[in-house]
Amino acid sequence: MCSLRPPSVPLVTVDPYFSVWSAHDHLYDDHTVHWTNKRNSMVGILRIDGKSRRFMGKVEMNEESHYEEPLTLEQTSVAVEPLTTTYIFEGEGIELEVVFCTPLLLNDLDLLSRPTSYITFNVRSIDREPHDIKLYFDVSGEGCVNTPDQIIKWEHKSSVDHPLEIMRMGTQEQPILKRVGDDTRIDWGYCYLVVPKRKALQTVIQSFQGRKQFVETGEIAITDDDHQPRSVQEDPPVMAVVLDMEVTEESPQQSDFLILAYDDIHSIEYFGHPLDAYWRRNGMSFDELIVAAATDYNKVQQKCTEFNQQLTQEGKHVGGEKYKDLISLAYRQAIAAHKLVISEQQEVLFFSKENFSNGCIATVDVSYPSIPLFLLYNPELVKGMMRPIFRYAASEEWTFDFAPHDVGCYPQANGQVYGENKLENQMPIEECGNMLIMAAAVSRFAEDTQFATEHWALLTQWAHYLKEKGLDPANQLCTDDFAGHLAHNANLSIKAILGIGAYGQLCQWTGNDEGEQYLKTAKKMAEQWVDMATAGDHYKLTFDGTTDTWSQKYNLVWDRLLDLHLFPEALFEKETAYYLSKQNKYGTPLDNRDTYTKADWLVWSASLAPSDQLFEQLISPLWDFLNETHSRVPFSDWYDTLTGKQMNFQNRSVVGGIFIKLLY
Repeated sequence: MCSLRPPSVPLVTVDPYFSVWSAHDHLYDDHTVHWTNKRNSMVGILRIDGKSRRFMGKVEMNEESHYEEPLTLEQTSVAVEPLTTTYIFEGEGIELEVVFCTPLLLNDLDLLSRPTSYITFNVRSIDREPHDIKLYFDVSGEGCVNTPDQIIKWEHKSSVDHPLEIMRMGTQEQPILKRVGDDTRIDWGYCYLVVPKRKALQTVIQSFQGRKQFVETGEIAITDDDHQPRSVQEDPPVMAVVLDMEVTEESPQQSDFLILAYDDIHSIEYFGHPLDAYWRRNGMSFDELIVAAATDYNKVQQKCTEFNQQLTQEGKHVGGEKYKDLISLAYRQAIAAHKLVISEQQEVLFFSKENFSNGCIATVDVSYPSIPLFLLYNPELVKGMMRPIFRYAASEEWTFDFAPHDVGCYPQANGQVYGENKLENQMPIEECGNMLIMAAAVSRFAEDTQFATEHWALLTQWAHYLKEKGLDPANQLCTDDFAGHLAHNANLSIKAILGIGAYGQLCQWTGNDEGEQYLKTAKKMAEQWVDMATAGDHYKLTFDGTTDTWSQKYNLVWDRLLDLHLFPEALFEKETAYYLSKQNKYGTPLDNRDTYTKADWLVWSASLAPSDQLFEQLISPLWDFLNETHSRVPFSDWYDTLTGKQMNFQNRSVVGGIFIKLLY
């Protein structure tokens, strides 16, 4: 259970499009938002003995209106666990618990890929008196548009196979897979609100003004809005439900749940062909998916509860209380920045979106920092990240002898777009090293070398590239491209050396005689590195730099994780002690050039520490940043260590790297 104050609280976290957050301390402080902080309104109101109390969002959607919002039901706590977010409210003699759960269980790909999220409401009498209680919930049409001027249509029906009321909204135009870019929302497919009939008094699609009617009377319009399709900005329509949650002496507690779902029809364009979500691979319809999600509710909730307990206990044991909080907040974000699909060859593909950076899809140096989480629970997903890169690199479209950076801009994976494919904008050593290290990591943690064998020619080509050019890198970008080009980059050299070592390991594991030669080469390069980078009590930023330059050598983690042991143990101790000496209020900067840092690299560097105490000292300022920052966005991995201000980047998959300590 997370005890920090998240900068933004995950509510519905399914994929880069189906994503809703609360960017405030209280669920009722303002409208709920998409991870981009564009409004994505959901509203909750509890009517207790004739008194309406708001517990989520805001009723009014016209910013120029002077509507006086109804009183709130006091929020007493919020707890973020890996798979759930739980709010507690109290007032008028009752307690309301609201649980948001997206079952992103990595060992169950069918469940993981379901575009469904649960909201559970538990009401109980705390004054031991009976209360007449009605619960109102709605979700607006903002969830299925990119901009509010887009025209939407809606539909309301009952399930034939299950006692469910089903409402959905979507754009009239339906431009499937056409919108490409970073700061965007989905504008095709359909957003669903699914309501079990057992406690539902009313289900209706109508104007958001119906919220005000419920506040005043405890009821909403009986029939659906019969207006023609319209834009969200005209008079935002909402899918709404009223639940009977009356508590009596015989039944002092009531519970019910709703399902939010999104049918994106097609999920990814893959080299010109539309691909469907993984859950569709056996022909399941969306209606069947909804019924399955409702039927499985109790089973899924139990699985999520057990996983929450397991992961938080492990996190606390391995890294302390604050580390437990970090992984609790990072878990859903890291996974929901991806889309899981199935290829035409029935292979798993796991596409990341480079959120609030450039919108690239399947970015290698975004996959690389994220993989610790996925190696822990399902290495097949790391293979799913790498397959698009291997396919593109093997094609005639890719003309370089090093690994690509990406395969397009989300959701179109049709070939690299980064840097306009100009040579000077590439990251040759970075991406070759990343792909080789990931290939070895997958082989090690999956205990299977078949995947590496299937792509042996490219892995060999990239290992050769690193042998030739990796020890003392020429002027080029690395994954920290926001810091600009750098020659003689010591940390990038470490990646090259470890990439060569990783290839040597792969050779040994697959019976290739060249393994010993590559490992000897990597060992010799590591010895040269120490001589070239040493600066007394630390190691330099660049080989040609002065002794007062420094940087976090986060790539070193793979020397231990892959049991390569190419670098001396004393180096790890010397570096981590130096990082502590350079620590600011919110963490150790990335290097001496600026005061910003990267959260993923900070935890990787801390994992090199020789003691648990030093690890906790190095990550504690990251916890403080999240707890105190005024940048109210989903977990930002790039921020200033003096001010705690977000530099850019939010809701990125790279926070999966924070799980690196658990890999040890």
